[in-house]
Amino acid sequence: MTSAGTSAGVEQAQEAPAGSRWRLRRAAVLATVFVCAACGLVYELALVALGSYLIGDTVGQASIVLGVMVFAMGVGALAAKPLQPWAAAAFAAVELALALLGGVSVLGLYAAFAWLDLYGPALVIVAFVLGLLIGAEIPLLMVLLQQIRAQSAGSAVADLFAADYVGALLGGLAFPFLLIPVFGQLKGALVVGAVNAVAGLILVLTVFRRQLARRTRVALTAGFVVVGLCLGYAYVTAEDFELTARQQLYRDPVVHAERSVYQEIVLTRSIGRDAAGNEDLRLYLNGDLQFSSADEYRYHEALVHPVLNGGRSNVLILGAGDGLALREVLRYPDVESVTLVELDPAVVLLARTEPRLRELNAGAFDDPRVRLVHTDAFGWLRDAADRFDAVIVDLPDPDETATAKLYSVEFYTLVRAVLADDARVVVQSGSPYFAPRSYWSIEASLRAAGFATTPYHVDVPSFGDWGFLLAATGPQAPPLGLSPQAPPRRFLDEATLAQAATFPPDRARVEVSASTLMSPKVLEYARGEWRGY
Repeated sequence: MTSAGTSAGVEQAQEAPAGSRWRLRRAAVLATVFVCAACGLVYELALVALGSYLIGDTVGQASIVLGVMVFAMGVGALAAKPLQPWAAAAFAAVELALALLGGVSVLGLYAAFAWLDLYGPALVIVAFVLGLLIGAEIPLLMVLLQQIRAQSAGSAVADLFAADYVGALLGGLAFPFLLIPVFGQLKGALVVGAVNAVAGLILVLTVFRRQLARRTRVALTAGFVVVGLCLGYAYVTAEDFELTARQQLYRDPVVHAERSVYQEIVLTRSIGRDAAGNEDLRLYLNGDLQFSSADEYRYHEALVHPVLNGGRSNVLILGAGDGLALREVLRYPDVESVTLVELDPAVVLLARTEPRLRELNAGAFDDPRVRLVHTDAFGWLRDAADRFDAVIVDLPDPDETATAKLYSVEFYTLVRAVLADDARVVVQSGSPYFAPRSYWSIEASLRAAGFATTPYHVDVPSFGDWGFLLAATGPQAPPLGLSPQAPPRRFLDEATLAQAATFPPDRARVEVSASTLMSPKVLEYARGEWRGY
């Protein structure tokens, strides 16, 4: 604190009224600290959440946001020192700037991602400026607290940081359990910005009103009106903005979009039709293509039919909430039961109710042989008591922290525990051409879990060259073939499977490490390889 700030604090303390009035003013300052801390933490969490949705690297995004913001907070604390003689006006100005920037930060970064492809630099800049403003709050509030009644530095710091940390707890809980469910990510940040502006201005224009010149009060009020209008306009237009920005990310018109508890779900449909008169329906989860109706049969025939060349009375499907793999399994009349474990109920609800998607999966979820379980596949396998003749693992690619565990040695060990005698497993494993280290790491993880493997790959135009791994627990790798009772197929036959088992030199085996929970090599490989495509 500067000497001028200290002198002002002593004078104010000497002039402070007797009785409880100073306690009320002190409580108002600490309440403002509480609210501002909650708002500041929400801004941080909003940036981390947005990065995890758009980029997928939750750990990396959290490290960038928190690292840059904490560094900037230190810079902001130093930058606030010259402003201490005008602490009340400076604090109000900081809060208005923080409210405006924090409120529109998510919209701005989404726009940078959708239109400019500058998300990374924009994130660093926004995180730094937000951290700078948040860091300036505490020194200014410390001066204001001392102006009400001088106290020892230790006591003042204890009071401020107690309110700050408790407020941070409120913000941390409010973000996932209140703001996101009620307002969504875009509007939630705008609401917090409005709260931030109101809290800062009320404190200054009530408790410290006498310290402000009339011109300063008018300027701050005008600034509040401008910030309020900006945040209000952004709130009203947020949905239209999101629709426009989302459409920018996809080739075809978006016909359905929602953000479930777990992910963003987008369904697109082409305007034109192909030579056969069919539309191209595409499903995206968090921006990643899950299937194209133009060629999904290639993928799902290659995934399902080789693993069902053997016992198939009881089948387990992990993932595949769109129902397309389930459709292929149910075409075998001797399949008695199918258990499908899908984390996100919203994906299955879409597959059951959206007419075009329901037509594509042939209403598979209505079959009485299907048992549907909505839970995490890893946790479900730990407690599963049933045994299965065939297991189909059709999970999202391992390029995110949340999905990497589903490609680990530990996960495949749990899969092995639910297999009946002579059972077989198939795993969708990404591209051996675009992501060879990731593909062969999955194969190494299966072998480390005690499986013998048969790698194979087919061409799926929407994805490119795509790989699968057929596995069994016996000493011999399972043969790649089709059951004599296999139903008619559009793409897959014995000749295609014979070619699928051959890997040309540019897709040859790569010696890489298996992936485990504590050393998720597949995540490291996938991020490095897919970043270039």
